[in-house]
Amino acid sequence: MIKEKVAVITGAARGIGHGIALELAKDGCAVAIFDLLNLEDVQENIDQIKKLGLPVLYFQGDLTNEQARDNFCQKVMNEYGRIDLLVNNAGVAPKERKDILETSEESFNFVMDINLKGTFFFTQKIANIMVEEVKEGLEIEPKIVNISSMSSYTSSPARGEYCISKAGISMLTKLYADRLAEYGINVYEVRPGIIYTKMTEVVTDKYDRLIEEGVTPIKRWGYPEDIAKAVSVFCSGKLNFSTGEVINVDGGFHLRRL
Repeated sequence: MIKEKVAVITGAARGIGHGIALELAKDGCAVAIFDLLNLEDVQENIDQIKKLGLPVLYFQGDLTNEQARDNFCQKVMNEYGRIDLLVNNAGVAPKERKDILETSEESFNFVMDINLKGTFFFTQKIANIMVEEVKEGLEIEPKIVNISSMSSYTSSPARGEYCISKAGISMLTKLYADRLAEYGINVYEVRPGIIYTKMTEVVTDKYDRLIEEGVTPIKRWGYPEDIAKAVSVFCSGKLNFSTGEVINVDGGFHLRRL
């Protein structure tokens, strides 16, 4: 078992997940990334993490595939011998934004299978590993952080399947926080707002306008590092008497204002 804390992060080859991986590596964690992208397409990002001097494991796999999830976990345990942190970041938007009166089952299944179903069962797998670590008396204080979205409570009828999936992540946080508390495993949630990533590139003009008009009290885009710093706080152990907590990293969007 390596001496460093091990952070497992899904969807960390780029975007928010990459920002999280960088931040946790800066915090002294070895990193294990589970992502669908080909390594050669994201090698530059992986090398950026490696330059920090901590071990980095990259596993290309499909979060919706049970065998891939099992293979990943086996590889992490074989190479690192421990899992301290899980950050469920992987997620997709609908391939095409459509009004909920026109949403297809194919689109609904695509989003839900990755964002919610895959995340639920991946968490189940990792949680059981964490429970065994606790039972074995290892000096590990496991933590799970779920990346949801302001869409978990905000209506966007043009991408209903995405909103439903993120609302599900909020409930997943509560469920696992409740179930794992007896083992001292804390579960948290970070809700990003308007974050500048590849996913939001297609609506840049729209959000530029909304931000300028004051849709968020803090008038700027959010960036992956904003989310990463919130995750770092949850993973630090400074909030060990809290579980099921949510940090909104959304420029104040969640405030009800007159």
